[in-house]
Amino acid sequence: MPKLRGEAFWRETLRSAHYVVAPMVDQSELAWRLLSRRHGAQLCYTPMLHAQVFLRDANYRRENLYGEACPEDRPLIVQFCANDPEVFVQAAMLAQDYCDAIDLNLGCPQMIAKRGHYGAFLQEEWDLLQRMILLANEKLSVPITCKIRVFPDIDKTVKYAQMLEKAGCQLLTVHGRTKEQKGPLAGVASWEHIQAVRKAVNIPVFANGNIQCLSDVEECIRKTGVHGVMSAEGNLHNPALFEGRNPLVWEMAEEYLEIVRQYPCPLSYVRAHLFKLWHHTLQVYQQLREELAKVKTLEGIVDVNRELKLRCQEEIANQKEGEKPKEGLPFFHWICQPYIRPGPKERCRENGDSGIEKGVRGKRALEEEDGNSELLSKNKQKKKLRNPNKSFDPSLKPKYAKCDQCGNPKGNKCVFNMCRGCCKKRAFKEVADCPGHGLLFKTKYEKSLSWQHSQRGIQTPEISQRGDAEVGETAVLKQGGDS
Repeated sequence: MPKLRGEAFWRETLRSAHYVVAPMVDQSELAWRLLSRRHGAQLCYTPMLHAQVFLRDANYRRENLYGEACPEDRPLIVQFCANDPEVFVQAAMLAQDYCDAIDLNLGCPQMIAKRGHYGAFLQEEWDLLQRMILLANEKLSVPITCKIRVFPDIDKTVKYAQMLEKAGCQLLTVHGRTKEQKGPLAGVASWEHIQAVRKAVNIPVFANGNIQCLSDVEECIRKTGVHGVMSAEGNLHNPALFEGRNPLVWEMAEEYLEIVRQYPCPLSYVRAHLFKLWHHTLQVYQQLREELAKVKTLEGIVDVNRELKLRCQEEIANQKEGEKPKEGLPFFHWICQPYIRPGPKERCRENGDSGIEKGVRGKRALEEEDGNSELLSKNKQKKKLRNPNKSFDPSLKPKYAKCDQCGNPKGNKCVFNMCRGCCKKRAFKEVADCPGHGLLFKTKYEKSLSWQHSQRGIQTPEISQRGDAEVGETAVLKQGGDS
């Protein structure tokens, strides 16, 4: 059966999905996808997977995709980050039987993506992207999709989208922010860019950005004309977003924890989800925030969740008539609701500074220049306690050279100037050694040959002795026969 393309793929395979849960590293795991699907999500993406690691590591494949089969978890799109056409397609071929499409991540703006040379840091390399998508479109049995960020210029963004469509992309998700818009500088996503892309291409388009509640979804579809809307942060703070509900936090948390019992995942994922769900409540109960950060077992997390629920129920019981939410929240803190990330102005006020420029450089610039522990984040303060000599000055950090093959950091003592994964493949292929990575294929091969030669040397006299004995026995038998 030929694979479906464009609109037909969206209608039939993706069942005309309008409500989409974004690919989120360590956050869109199976348990969370199932919770989201129960509360209105129609399509989910896996977390971003590293194509090269997926290709070489069977454990990574099993933990992220090959685990327990779950018929409820469809339609599903597997997202990869990659910068090599062959590696990307080989990894995708290992994943294609477990999903409905393969997505190429061209939107990740984080520093790890810059170091690894993938995500939004490939958006200027159109020749490479064309080769990757053309090869995937040719080789894969499922459609290829892409998730991108925009350029500041709308016309360039439109040409970028048209190039991806021409190469073979069958569905495009457009995050209406540039790669520089992240963290406190995220700002508002441009639906104008998304609308322009939607009008310029003939494949389905999903919008991403500015989605905090169901009314945002409806407004985005109305203004941009997209086929569907993707949510990340909004979904994490309220997994019932696509139902148009704002449930009690403990209802969502308890349901999620029950799913985790059935479909286990790393404890760090579970803890991160509860930090998002209970975000506003944990500002009130700081001690429980500390307990949630320290707990080492799933049962411990369940206990903290139960205590948070009891504290909130006590508040509700003691609530005065007509009392309104505090801190300017639209709902009381025990109700699932959006978290609006503070911008540079708000952050600079928190730090006691004034002016946008000061706010942007404020905290991090000071901690880098002075190493003042009072201005360090909690995480860095803990590291400083463990190692008082540790410096957070970026100029003192070592600059990592890149692997000649994949762009990841190479081993300092690698004879091939590669990372360990690429070095292992080459050393195996060429039967060579790399002491820097502890790979001794040549040495082991030579030892094996030496051992085989020594065995032959031991066996030769035994064979000759056995042959002489057999000749002697024959002679004796002949003599006996003659007599």
